Amino acid sequence: MECHQSYQYYSSSDLHDQKDLSYISSQPSLQSVPSLASQSHNQSNPCHHCLTTLQGQNSYTSSLTLAGNFIYTGSSDGEIRSWRCNSLREVDSENPTLDHNMVAAGKGAVKSLAISGDKLFSAHQDHKIRVWKINTHHEQDRQKCSRLATLPTLGDRAAKLLMPNNHVQIRRHKKCTWVHHVDTVSALALSSDEQLLYSVSWDRTLKVWSTTDFKCLESVRNAHDDAINAVTSSNDGDVYTGSADKRIKVWRKDLGEKKHSLVATLEKHNSGVNALALSRDGCVLFSGACDRSIVVWEKKEGEAHMEVVGALRGHTKSILCLAVVSDLVCSGSADKSIRIWRGVDRSYTCLAVLEGHNGPVKCLTATVDDDHCSSSNMSCIIYSGSLDCDIKIWQVFVPSI
Repeated sequence: MECHQSYQYYSSSDLHDQKDLSYISSQPSLQSVPSLASQSHNQSNPCHHCLTTLQGQNSYTSSLTLAGNFIYTGSSDGEIRSWRCNSLREVDSENPTLDHNMVAAGKGAVKSLAISGDKLFSAHQDHKIRVWKINTHHEQDRQKCSRLATLPTLGDRAAKLLMPNNHVQIRRHKKCTWVHHVDTVSALALSSDEQLLYSVSWDRTLKVWSTTDFKCLESVRNAHDDAINAVTSSNDGDVYTGSADKRIKVWRKDLGEKKHSLVATLEKHNSGVNALALSRDGCVLFSGACDRSIVVWEKKEGEAHMEVVGALRGHTKSILCLAVVSDLVCSGSADKSIRIWRGVDRSYTCLAVLEGHNGPVKCLTATVDDDHCSSSNMSCIIYSGSLDCDIKIWQVFVPSI
């Protein structure tokens, strides 16, 4: 079974759920790329444990992000929750009672979340992007979200409606303006200055939005040959998209240009790409796919394009999500585990395998825990969402290099 298939092959909303989970089916392991790390990990290296498990949800967490003392989660039934997480160590792990607030946010899964200042952007299975104002009550250390806009906005749609050249063919007998996504919005990413929001969709388009007035500035039609599952952007302005067509594409808007153009196509995976993550300096790209491998791409000094370095192997099923924190890469898989990787001079080690979820790990985010770092150890907090409907919060102590 291939990963997400393009929207043209599905005509009923019932098939969206099947399509949403199809990428969990693993493909044969990627053998054409050399391994950078052993499948085994050193049990004595890091210390790790699960701080708490957030339970009680009726649906799985499909997206996660972190801002300050709050975790934001989007679920498969269209809800967005904010959780206060500054006192996790005082929470009874058997009966967690973290404060949280919830909003209903459309039909179908909340596929991706991104935060810029006091604005929360959410991508949805109902083809829309929603913008929320985060209102913080400092006295109570609580937050509430109120909806600011739904993208594309009514004004944006109306401005494009009357001009025929703004209309694109989406099916044989149906047209709409180019500002619309016409299938699930699968992922979001912000530019380094947070002035731009990038969205990708199963409709094969990459769109660029202003985060100030919420206008759609650009739409790249047929950016891939199949559904687009992942997007990330680097500090130098490059935008990376990963697709079910097995390819990663690199997009760039040169100085003086109005539109992004394709500058490179990265091809090594033998099945659909589900996840992308960049190192802090933007020089290393990690891509996870249904072939159970995380391919490591590196930008050589003075060069613009990424070249494959090798692959991280160890997961026994599809890679579903990736997160980078400090010099670590965290990978979540359909095999129900999370792996923590560290690379030094192109030699990678699997430092830990976090096990405890009873379903595929769908989403990850991570942060350095400065309060518990020392000269000998770095402490990280990792948040994971799974199809078992649980959210787990892990603490990992990693030896300093």
